[in-house]
Amino acid sequence: MSGWEARAYDAAVSEDAKQAAPIPVTIYTDGGAKPNPDGPGGWGALFITGTTRREISGGEPSTTNNRMELMAAIAALEELKKPCVVTLFTDSQYLRNGITEWMPNWVKRGWKTASKQPVKNQDLWKRLHAAAQKHEMTWKWVKAHNGHPLNERVDALATEAREKIEREGVGSKHREVVAVDGLFAVRRSE
Repeated sequence: MSGWEARAYDAAVSEDAKQAAPIPVTIYTDGGAKPNPDGPGGWGALFITGTTRREISGGEPSTTNNRMELMAAIAALEELKKPCVVTLFTDSQYLRNGITEWMPNWVKRGWKTASKQPVKNQDLWKRLHAAAQKHEMTWKWVKAHNGHPLNERVDALATEAREKIEREGVGSKHREVVAVDGLFAVRRSE
């Protein structure tokens, strides 16, 4: 290989490596229902990549805290257009323990618990499992209502989404996301 060919090859390989490198993203999520169960619920998620921050939120007219916590994580991961290195913060032990500790056994047992009962919220757990498989994931727990500004922000997003449903009486999947380096879906409201 000549010197020129070697430089062209090196340039092509390094460009491919840049394109293949997953983007690091930090996500904070929260969700809740009031009253729980069977009250209106909301979820919120906040993305941080580099110096860019984006928020999404939504909700349902009759749901549970656990379903909204799951939906926040699902919606956030499904919003990413390409594989990323994701650190996801949640104040839900149910979500964190479910995805990191319980899910491998649920999958092995055909989505059954140790007592051979169907996993609760199985529809959402399966959806979360599929969404998480696309990314290199780290799941972290943060204490709720403890003054952490980003956790407080997603709590506020979830509360705003729930209150919108209370006012309007309908479910909402409101997402406004702006494309950032091709990482997020384009701006839209659903």
